Amino acid sequence: MFRKISACLFPLLGMVFFGISQETKIYTHEDKDYQDALALYNNEQYQAAQTIFGRVKNTTDNLETKANSAYYEANAAVRLNQLGADDLMEDFVEKYPTSTKRNSAFADVAEYYFETGKYPYALKWYNKVDQGALSRKEMDKFNFNYGYSLFSSRNSKEAERYLNKVVDSPIYGSQAKYYLGYISYQQDDYEAANQRFDQITDPEILDEKLSYYQADMNFKLGRFEEAIALAKKQLPKSDRNEVSELNKIIGESYFNLKQYDNAISYLEQYRGKKGRWSNTDYYLLGYSYYKQGDFANAAQQFNKIIGGTNSVSQNAYYHLAECYLKLDKKQEALNAFRNASQMDFSAEIQKDASLNYARLSYEIGNPYEPVPQVISDYLDKYPNDSNAQAMQELLVDSYITSKNFAGAMELLEKNRNFASKATYQKVAFYRGVELFIDTDYSGSADAFAKSLNSAADALFEARAAYWKAESEYMLNRFDEALAGFKRFQQSSSARSTEEYKDLEYNLAYTNFKLKNYGQAISHFGNFASTSPSDTQKLYDAYLRLGDSYFVTSKYWPAIETYNKALALSGPEKDYAAYHKALSYGFVDRANTKIEELESFTSKYPNSTLKDDALFELGNSYITSGQENRGLQAYDRLIAEYRASPLVAQAIMRQGLVHYNASRNEQALAKFKTVVRDFPNTQEAVQAVATAKLVSVDMGRVDEYGAWVRDLDFVEVTDTELDNATYESAEKKNMEGQKEAAIRGFESYIKQFPNGLHAVKANFNLAQLYFAKGDKEKALIYYKFVADKGANEYTEQALTRTCEIYIGNKDYTSALPYLERLEATADIQQNRTFAESNLMKGYYQQKNYDRTLEYAEKVLATPSIDNRIKSDAKIMIARSAIATGNESKAESAYAEVLQIASGETAAEALYYDAYFKNKGSQYEASNSSVQKLAKDYSAYKEWGGKGLIIMAKNFYALDDAYQATYILDNVITNFSQYADIVAEARGELSIIKAKEAQRNSSVDPGGN
Repeated sequence: MFRKISACLFPLLGMVFFGISQETKIYTHEDKDYQDALALYNNEQYQAAQTIFGRVKNTTDNLETKANSAYYEANAAVRLNQLGADDLMEDFVEKYPTSTKRNSAFADVAEYYFETGKYPYALKWYNKVDQGALSRKEMDKFNFNYGYSLFSSRNSKEAERYLNKVVDSPIYGSQAKYYLGYISYQQDDYEAANQRFDQITDPEILDEKLSYYQADMNFKLGRFEEAIALAKKQLPKSDRNEVSELNKIIGESYFNLKQYDNAISYLEQYRGKKGRWSNTDYYLLGYSYYKQGDFANAAQQFNKIIGGTNSVSQNAYYHLAECYLKLDKKQEALNAFRNASQMDFSAEIQKDASLNYARLSYEIGNPYEPVPQVISDYLDKYPNDSNAQAMQELLVDSYITSKNFAGAMELLEKNRNFASKATYQKVAFYRGVELFIDTDYSGSADAFAKSLNSAADALFEARAAYWKAESEYMLNRFDEALAGFKRFQQSSSARSTEEYKDLEYNLAYTNFKLKNYGQAISHFGNFASTSPSDTQKLYDAYLRLGDSYFVTSKYWPAIETYNKALALSGPEKDYAAYHKALSYGFVDRANTKIEELESFTSKYPNSTLKDDALFELGNSYITSGQENRGLQAYDRLIAEYRASPLVAQAIMRQGLVHYNASRNEQALAKFKTVVRDFPNTQEAVQAVATAKLVSVDMGRVDEYGAWVRDLDFVEVTDTELDNATYESAEKKNMEGQKEAAIRGFESYIKQFPNGLHAVKANFNLAQLYFAKGDKEKALIYYKFVADKGANEYTEQALTRTCEIYIGNKDYTSALPYLERLEATADIQQNRTFAESNLMKGYYQQKNYDRTLEYAEKVLATPSIDNRIKSDAKIMIARSAIATGNESKAESAYAEVLQIASGETAAEALYYDAYFKNKGSQYEASNSSVQKLAKDYSAYKEWGGKGLIIMAKNFYALDDAYQATYILDNVITNFSQYADIVAEARGELSIIKAKEAQRNSSVDPGGN
């Protein structure tokens, strides 16, 4: 704040300079040029004088005149600021060592530089002056000028030494005391500074600066009343910069006197150092507003405090959090409490901030760390706190509310005293539901069992029994599932549950799987009689009820039930129509069967059962004596469905028809076609055997022998051993001796790799290994079956092969099998499975056109559950993002959000926040991120991406503190996601560079 005291205000300072005295008569001579030059010099006509002095110096023989001319010539050069001026003066001293002007030369140059403010140059020449040759008056002048030059050159220690020599001088004393006082002020020695300033009597000096410095010193000495008085006195006569500093002194003094209402107006008028405030400046104004109850304005000041790491910052962040709470901005308060809790300048503030941080985390969720971890950390740090028991209860609830049931189970199994038996029962139940949704049916069954073993609430006991039965059903443990559904049925609370409405349906299906068709009929009938609101389940129940009648040879009831299904809307009407047609065949209505099958082939041209219908139609025509029409039906099947497993049977049937009609050549050709096109199948074996009979009839046994020897799958001599080996393994399997069955089937395959039962043996072996959980071994055998062409196990083998590859995230290997499954699947569920995973596989390969094609196929499938539907919609959204079609992506993600769960919902929420940010809906965008943090904390990557959106929102809302704090925490807490951290660093650099322009405490280069 120091400025050199101006000459206009202090004429004394101007008078101390050694001016160049007029030449006296002692130094005159008759040389007119010399006298003219001297006159010009004294009139400050230095350029003209210098020229003449130079000519006189070079022409005169008078040594004194020559010396004086050299002196004035050098002095003129100095005053003209000419290059080499110093050299001219040095040359004068060297050439005229005895000149009376030698010491004056040093002093004159020094004083000239002093007068023009070039203090380092002045010091150079003052150091040459012979102080012993100076008079007392000249010595005072020398000491002051030399001391001031040292002061201006920032050599305060030496300056004090020389200025102290003139403190009693009547001419220089006041100025010397002023500068000595200012030196003490700079060194924060305010007592010494005050003592010096108090000794100044010169009114002009007192009026110029002292009130400002004394106000500042009194402030720094804690004399706030005096500081206010002095600063207010100085305000009217200060320049703009000083006014800013004086307002700061007054404002801070009022602040320290706790007169916050008076402080505000002065603090607001402070302009900062070089136009920038510091974190402390923002704190003072913010706290003043806070104490006045003006929380909005307080928050606006506190939230400009960025990157603070001191006690002031801890205080500021704590009070900022309180302001946010008052303003009902809980997410913002969470961040500020967390920041204050991470500082240890005040243990009391740290503890209270930690408690509030934990409570708010429980209430609104936490985007940085799991809420249970926050509460656990509090309990670990403050185990004897009076809030410990309440926090333990919150800890358990936090696992539940954040849907981290796995964590809750782990916690409660280690600390059962943290919660009641009923709470443990509920946690175990919800963990079971979570695992069931994730298709971990074995894990879900275990969790539901734990819930049942801790039964305290009858309602949850009933529900756990139901869902444990569902888990057992999905594991193909139908006996256990049936027992579980019955336990649920017997519960007194069953009827008050949502699950009860499906009990009869599930009992029916479980009995159906156990082939207890009588019980299945009863339960399907009971379910249908309740007139359920879910028409799709009613439709499905009629299908399975019809199937139950069908397999128990109750064909008329089957026909009636299939008709009921056909009267409803549903995805498998072709199935009902087909089995209805078959049923007519079993009640001696052959003509009706043919009519129904003919109607079927025209009504359901794209049905997966059309090949079956054509085959049955061919059979029915043959049986009714319509041989030609039968052969034509087989021909249609063969031509239209080359991949169908029924093609081999159709050709075989044609061969038999020709054989029975004694058309042996045609018969033999058909049998050989079967062998050629479908080797290693039962039909091929049958064709070989029947071809032998034809060859015998035709007397061409040798030809037959030559033909059959070239068939590698026919081992005629080993047929009995083949059958015996297979039957042995099959028997072990039927008896439940799984390991023995595995050994048996492996032995069979080793002995008969192309045996009569090779396909079935491989399939059974795959099933056994899959049930054991050894999916890699199962894959080998499933692929064998899937790659053998059409057979009765093809669809199951293809489905399992795809399932295993997809489980390994190997879509490249899965895609060919998925395509085959889609093309050949008879079961709609398997086709949907193929299409949904083709969609995902093509997305992984960045083939977005095919991704969208299959997503539309999936969505066009009737009666798919919401999980598959949300998968399809998310693929549409992701493909749109990848191709830059954000408009389509926004609408797709909005649809996903309505039906999604789990990670898909987390992704949709992130994009909801993303698009709202782009639309400048910053508050709404933050709400989406908060929901993401609270409800989907398990999906950390989406949470991290959401936080960056939140930081952008806050900065757009002029809350730099929130923005930078969030980004700092993303960088610290999401290091496993390099892309997220890189983006956060980039955003933080941009924000800090902008904030550094108004806040001197911000390091623009620091992350």
